[in-house]
Amino acid sequence: MKIIGITGTLGAGKGTIVDYLENEKGFAHFSVRQYLIHIIEEKGLEINRDNMVKVANELRAEHSPSYIVEMLYQQAQQQNKNAVIESIRTPGEIEFLKKQGNFILLAVDADPHVRFNRIKQRKSSTDDIDFETFIANEEREMNTTDPYKQNLIKCIEQADIVLNNDGSIEVLFSQLEKLLDI
Repeated sequence: MKIIGITGTLGAGKGTIVDYLENEKGFAHFSVRQYLIHIIEEKGLEINRDNMVKVANELRAEHSPSYIVEMLYQQAQQQNKNAVIESIRTPGEIEFLKKQGNFILLAVDADPHVRFNRIKQRKSSTDDIDFETFIANEEREMNTTDPYKQNLIKCIEQADIVLNNDGSIEVLFSQLEKLLDI
């Protein structure tokens, strides 16, 4: 079983990569976002980025820096097939997955204006924001010394493969084919 973890900046194309791996390569998909939305709904909270960050940080502080990814990894093991875990956000999550073996961390980034336009097009409930809020949300998740909170800079630095996704979907998929042995 091969596990590909995906990290990256907001709106960079993580979901597009997941769709490709799932639909074209037969990977099972496990989403930190969907895991958190389920918990947020159980708690009766509004589904927004602030609550997603809050709930994720609470779960990590209560259990471990890798807790959410550990739960998703257990689900992946039950399916016993290649899997992609989307939205790796902490170095602890990476450390856990690397210990499991056969793990590749993929990071994706793009120009902030390109990414903002993408999130506006997907129209999810957490994306109904202006550009300043978009940048502020990302800054909040970029760097911390707290192991229980998001640290995208450290995650991107630890990636085995870093993709720039300023171009077309075809260019992105071509990069994936070339860089991933799948």
